[in-house]
Amino acid sequence: MRTRGRAALALAGVAFVLAGCTSAGQGASTADNAVVAPAAPQQGAGKTEKGGSVTPPQPGATERKLARSARLELTATKVTDVVAQARGIAQGAGGYTGQESTGDELATLSLAVPADKLDGVLDQLSHLGSSLVKRELSTQDVTEQVVDVESRLATQRASVERIRALLARATSVSEIASVESELTSRESTLESLEQQRNSLAGSVAMATVAMTVRGVAAPPPAAEDHSGFLGGLAAGWDAFLAFGGGLLTVLGALAPFLLILGPLGWLGWWAYRRRRAAKPVPTES
Repeated sequence: MRTRGRAALALAGVAFVLAGCTSAGQGASTADNAVVAPAAPQQGAGKTEKGGSVTPPQPGATERKLARSARLELTATKVTDVVAQARGIAQGAGGYTGQESTGDELATLSLAVPADKLDGVLDQLSHLGSSLVKRELSTQDVTEQVVDVESRLATQRASVERIRALLARATSVSEIASVESELTSRESTLESLEQQRNSLAGSVAMATVAMTVRGVAAPPPAAEDHSGFLGGLAAGWDAFLAFGGGLLTVLGALAPFLLILGPLGWLGWWAYRRRRAAKPVPTES
C-alpha cells in the first residue's frame, strides 16, 4: 500500500510540473507573439468596455536623432554691424559664437544654437544686412550611429569589468602585467567610444550656422519727382539759387579789381572835373 501511495504521489508531482511548464511555455509564446506581431487595432479599440480611453501604441520605439546645420550668405553696407547683431541673436537663443574672421569688406563666422531654435534664428539672421544671397539647411539622421555607439559602449564596459575582475584574481607579476596591459587597451577604447557618443550628442543638441557677410556700396538715393506745381517751384528755386551763386561768384572775382581800380577811377574823374571847372570860359566879342 505504501509503495502504491508513493507512486501515486510521484505521478501527481510529475503531472503538476508538466502542467506548470506547459502553462509557462504558452505564456511565453503568447508574450513573444505579442512583441513580434502585435494585434492589428480594430474599430473601437481605443476604448475599454466601460468607456475608458487607452493610449494607442506609438509607431517606432526609437526616437530619431537628427544633426542639423545651415549656411547663410548676406550682403551689407556695414559688415561689422551685421556681425555684432548676429552674435546677439545667437546668444539670445542660448547659443554661442565659434570661429570668426571679420574685416571691413568680408566676415565669416560660425554660430552654434540649440537645434529646436534653429528655424527662428535663421529667420532673424536672414533679415540682417542689405540682402540675402543664399540660405541652405541640411539635416543628417544619426540614429543608427547613436544606437551603434551605445551598444558598443555597453559591450566595452562589460569587457573592462571582466578584465578588472581578472586583475583582482591575478597572483603572479607576469599575470598582473599582462592583464593591466589588456585593461589599459580596453579602457582606451572605452574612452574613444565615450567621446564619439558625446560628439554625436552635441551635434544633435546644438545646430551650427556657417555665416558669410560681404560688404557692398550703399545704394544711391532715390530720384525725386519734379513734376507738377511743387516740382516746378522746386526747379525754379534751384535755378534762382544757381543764378545767385553764379552772380556772387562773378562779383567775388571782380572785387579785387574794383577795390583797386574803383578809387583810381574816382580820383581821375575828380581831377577831370576840377580841371574843367578851372578852365576860363571864352567871352563873345
